[in-house]
Amino acid sequence: MKVIDLTHTIQEGMPVYPGTEPPVFEPANSYEIDGFRETRISMFTHTGTHIDPPAHLFAGRTTLDSFPPEQFIGRALVIDCRELAEGDAITLGHIRKYGELAETADFLLFYTGWDARWGTDAYFGDYPCLDMEALEYVIRGDYKGIGFDVIGLDPIADTDLTRHKKLFAEKDIVNIENLKNLGQCGEGLFWFSCFPLKTADSDGSPVRAVAWFMP
Repeated sequence: MKVIDLTHTIQEGMPVYPGTEPPVFEPANSYEIDGFRETRISMFTHTGTHIDPPAHLFAGRTTLDSFPPEQFIGRALVIDCRELAEGDAITLGHIRKYGELAETADFLLFYTGWDARWGTDAYFGDYPCLDMEALEYVIRGDYKGIGFDVIGLDPIADTDLTRHKKLFAEKDIVNIENLKNLGQCGEGLFWFSCFPLKTADSDGSPVRAVAWFMP
């Protein structure tokens, strides 16, 4: 079985969304004193490769811990958007060129190639985002989630989070951000998982997102 890691490593000094703080790792127990090693980690729930539920934007909407586990696993399809320049939109045409594959997938993962900028100031630039027609297509569909190799569903300049609000207003779906290595997943359907930590009343969580291919 071939497995591809789609997850950025969580570490001190890593890129984080503007206005938040990077994670802090503090030694809590040591081999020398306690006979084992343990670390205290402090970080925001939307650190690194992470997942958003509707409760990220709306009080009273679905939290990650209230989703059944099958929400976070299924068949995924990479939508290749690498030809887009900075500021360009991901359109419905990008999705429809995959025909029935796009209609039968549980997750649509949008590949812009932006993960190559991870760790640089350019990562926070004007990355491609879904236009409203493409977003409405997702909302009308039967998808478990969508994912991106950029830092947000909305442009960084959109502090009102217009796309997040539209996606989560009424639909139980998840959004995965800061994926990587989508270019290694091929052009067909593959197995995908993005399991979050199961914390109470969860508005978001880092995930270990992976793709795998059965022989």
